[in-house]
Amino acid sequence: MNRPACRVVVVLVTVGIAIAVVVNGQTAGEALPRTAALDVASSGPAFAGRAVVTGENSTQSSAIEPVKPAGGTVSAAGAAVRFTEISHDAGVDFLQVNGASADKHLVETIGSGGLFFDYDNDGWIDIFLVDGGSLADPAAAQRARHRLFRNRGDGTFDDSTARSGIGHRGYGMGACAGDYDNDGWVDLFVTSYGSNALYRNTGTRSFTDVTTAARAGSSSWSTGCAFADLDRDGDLDLFVTNYVAIDPKHSPFCGNASSKTRFYCHPLNFEPLANIVLRNNGNGTFSDVSAASGVGAYRGNGLGVVIGDFDEDGWPEVFVANDSLPNFLFHRTGTWRYSDVALRAGVAMASDGRARAGMGVDAGDYDGDGQVDLVVTNLDSEMHSLYRGLGHRLFAYATPDSGIGPATLPFVGFGVVFFDFDNDTQLDLAIANGHIMDNAPLYRAGATYAQRNQLFRNVSRGRLTDVSRSAGAGFAVEKVSRGLTAGDIDNDGDLDLLVTNNGQSADLLRNEGVSGNALMVRTIGKQSNRDGVGAQLKLTTVSQIQRREVKAGSSYLGQNDQRQHFGLGAATRADRLEVRWPSGSMDVLQNIEANQIITIREGDGVISARRFAQR
Repeated sequence: MNRPACRVVVVLVTVGIAIAVVVNGQTAGEALPRTAALDVASSGPAFAGRAVVTGENSTQSSAIEPVKPAGGTVSAAGAAVRFTEISHDAGVDFLQVNGASADKHLVETIGSGGLFFDYDNDGWIDIFLVDGGSLADPAAAQRARHRLFRNRGDGTFDDSTARSGIGHRGYGMGACAGDYDNDGWVDLFVTSYGSNALYRNTGTRSFTDVTTAARAGSSSWSTGCAFADLDRDGDLDLFVTNYVAIDPKHSPFCGNASSKTRFYCHPLNFEPLANIVLRNNGNGTFSDVSAASGVGAYRGNGLGVVIGDFDEDGWPEVFVANDSLPNFLFHRTGTWRYSDVALRAGVAMASDGRARAGMGVDAGDYDGDGQVDLVVTNLDSEMHSLYRGLGHRLFAYATPDSGIGPATLPFVGFGVVFFDFDNDTQLDLAIANGHIMDNAPLYRAGATYAQRNQLFRNVSRGRLTDVSRSAGAGFAVEKVSRGLTAGDIDNDGDLDLLVTNNGQSADLLRNEGVSGNALMVRTIGKQSNRDGVGAQLKLTTVSQIQRREVKAGSSYLGQNDQRQHFGLGAATRADRLEVRWPSGSMDVLQNIEANQIITIREGDGVISARRFAQR
């Protein structure tokens, strides 16, 4: 290829999401209204000894490390685990419109996402996929439409978009789902470049656009989002990440001027934006408290967001992955007041003191020590960032010791999920990969636009090994992947994956071959928010303790199945399950049989149970 003229500066490796920069000096409550369903299987629940406790602290026990066999993707009982791509057979036919153009508008290569949620309350998780659009071609923009796929419960999905009431506006980015009005039906929020949208679930398998009435709109370039009860008043608030300020009519030229080769501009060529905090007023409307909360004082290139009680102070913290700028960790300092403590906590940058191209993010206790850990996907040649929780609002940079460092160097990571794919009790890691540059080989020899995704198996208390090549055809394909979410689409007790791809079809990966036992838990709040978002679950078996927290937004532009999945390995029951609700109350269950989906309602314990479908 022709070398660029000496006036052209191209940043190749260390900074950012996609890499051309400067050319010729240019910066280049409680009731279930509308017949909300609670499915109770005919076989009945298999649990005993329910106790309801209020205001007590849970007993802390040390996790005992289980033994895993070495080598490939093997479940707890030794069976081979593989992921099979079934999107077409399942009826999930979706081709994302990215609007790729010669103008190289940055939005074209960033999106889009998707999520799992049970919008019709039938006990089977459904799929929502965000479509992009076009800033350069009106005809392409008109072709874009978000898609809603209803799970039929027989391994297939029905395209229910036409009757859903969900429209398309702007250039679609991501989505999150939560029951913001506590009526028993999960609602939907969609982020975009141009205009965000809030859709209220009517309870009749349709949605109503309430963006204006709820005062939930924004005209910034929004990317990630997450619902959470930030003030613990019993209803869900909303946190929205914003990326950069762009003007499609005055887009800088980034690339090789002499050869007229144009690349997508690096985000540092644009002004960073502040994130948005929307407080739920409890009457169907939101108030923008971004400035008043202090969050609006911090500007970054926000992409992924995850919310949880990372320091065990009883209040949610907000972690934001920033692209090529230090990450944010917003800690509550008072009533609706936050400050960024990421630098002090050790999660703002990598161990070399440099910001990374943060994109996707997830939180979970991958090493089983009782502390929440964070993972952030980055650009190729950076390695992804794994931060191990130490307690006391401190984290250690664990990438080199974890096993994901060198293995992630060649890849541009986006979506990321902590999940126990083989039901052996330990959290594994999946990552969606794909380059930013559609002409990647022109800017670096050996770079590819399409890349394979990765699956890391937790082989011994936080040591991860790349088993992608033995994980079946679902991890063999090379695409330009962006979003990644986990959920049990067939209610068989193992977690499947949804992958969104830029300008390509979405992939639905069915998990096959798992033989270990498991338990799935759905939470319903009464004093707390209806979805139980923020509830902390602590499950104890003879061998160890596992912890989960209910989240409504994570990974990259998406959201996982809100039901909490616990792999149990060879254990046939959970000895104890504690649910600490955002309200401060606790439900304690004992002697819970494995291989079922249970629904726990705050203060009432288990109110329904259904056996897993046969694998």
